Amino acid sequence: MNYICTSLISYLLGSFNTAYFIAKANGFDIRERGSKNAGASNIKVNFGWGAGIFTCLCDMLKAIIAMKLCAYLFPDNEIIPILAGAMAVIGHIYPFYMGFKGGKGFASYIGMLLGFNWKFALVIMAITAIVTLLSNYIVVGTFATMLIVPLYLIYTKANIYIILIVTAISVLIVYKHRINIRRIINHEEIVVFERKKKE
Repeated sequence: MNYICTSLISYLLGSFNTAYFIAKANGFDIRERGSKNAGASNIKVNFGWGAGIFTCLCDMLKAIIAMKLCAYLFPDNEIIPILAGAMAVIGHIYPFYMGFKGGKGFASYIGMLLGFNWKFALVIMAITAIVTLLSNYIVVGTFATMLIVPLYLIYTKANIYIILIVTAISVLIVYKHRINIRRIINHEEIVVFERKKKE
């Protein structure tokens, strides 16, 4: 019953899609503009860096809140926090009121890592930022994170259920970003910084 309650509470918290509500407040559906993704990167494209960072922080925070709340409600169970974080990510990706068509979950995933091990999460965020800047594509940094995190948990011999939950969510996020790889190949992916072409 604890796992069911954790899953329901965290899914509902995660389903609050900041990007969707910001765009709706401005008269349109974020899924109809830019990259058509209901997430921070598309808000940045449509509204600028400030709105993008705000959206990212909100998406991270809802996973952290879910983890802390469920850990408080159901203490002495190391699986509960990571399950809560994972369900918040799923809520972000598949919100019921948006026809189960939400964002891609990366910011909420980082929030899950912060709630799980903030020191490791900061290292991961630094790696993600470096890879993103070097490649000029957010998705490349995302994929690096999805590879490193499960491997780290396996290396440190974490609880097998934690490894399975995090790996499953990592695979889901990679799946949700599959179209971005196609866009990179076709030179259609939105870059972080526009680089001037040499004349």
